[in-house]
Amino acid sequence: MIKVSVLYPHKEGAKFDHAYYRDSHMPMVKETIGPACLSYTVAKGLGGGAPGSPPPFVAYCELFFDSVQSFQTAFGPHAKAIMADVPNYTDIAPTMQISEVVKQ
Repeated sequence: MIKVSVLYPHKEGAKFDHAYYRDSHMPMVKETIGPACLSYTVAKGLGGGAPGSPPPFVAYCELFFDSVQSFQTAFGPHAKAIMADVPNYTDIAPTMQISEVVKQ
C-alpha cells in the first residue's frame, strides 16, 4: 500500500480555506479518481513543536492506494482538472510525497 501526502507549508499571510478544502476539493478529488483511492484523510495544522509556534503545514491530506501504478493511472488523466481547483482554496503551492505504508 502507498500513501500520497499533499502538504501545504505554512506561510504568513497566505490564503487557505479549510472548509472548501475539506467539503469541496477533497470530495471532488475522491470522486474524480474513483475507487483506486482506498481512503483519504484531511488535517488542519494547529501548531509547531514549541508552544505558540505556527504549524509547519497549514493543512495536508493523505490518500491511500494499492500501488504507485494505481495512483498514477487514476490521478494522471485528471491532474490538470484537480490542480485547476487549487486557487479556489489557497495560494500556497503544495508539496507532494509518495510513501510506502510499512505499518498501519
